[in-house]
Amino acid sequence: MKKHALIICLLLASLNYAQSSEEADIKAINKVLKKQRIAWSNNDLETYMEGYWKSDSLKFYSQSGVTYGWKNTLERYQKAYPSEEHTGKLSFRINDVSKINDGAYFVLGEYHIKREIGNADGIFMLVFKKINGEWKIIADTST
Repeated sequence: MKKHALIICLLLASLNYAQSSEEADIKAINKVLKKQRIAWSNNDLETYMEGYWKSDSLKFYSQSGVTYGWKNTLERYQKAYPSEEHTGKLSFRINDVSKINDGAYFVLGEYHIKREIGNADGIFMLVFKKINGEWKIIADTST
C-alpha cells in the first residue's frame, strides 16, 4: 500500500512540474511579445526584431508571400513602416498559446496598430522555439 501511495505522489508531483514548466514557458513567451510591443510603439524596429530568430531560416509569411531570413524580414518592416507615423501604437490580443513539444509553442493572436494615418488590424500565428535558452520566433504568419 505504501508503494502505491508513493507512486501516486510521484505522478502528481511530475504533473505539477509539467504544468509549472509550461506556465513558465508561456510567461517567458509573453515577455518577448511585451518587449516587441513596446519597441514597435517606440518605432524601434531593430529591438522589435530581437524577438525573432536571427537566422536565414526565419520565415515570415504575409499577403506579399514568404520572406526568408532575419535581415530580409527587418528590411521588409523598415520599408513598410518607415516612420513613427507608420508604426503607431501596437497592441496584441493573444487568443491561444499551445505547446507543440518541449521547446516549441505556437501563438494565435490579433494585432492592432493605432495611428493617425489609419489604423491597421490583423491576425497572426507565431511559432516560438527555445534557442540557446531564449524564446525566439522562428515563423510568423500575419495578415
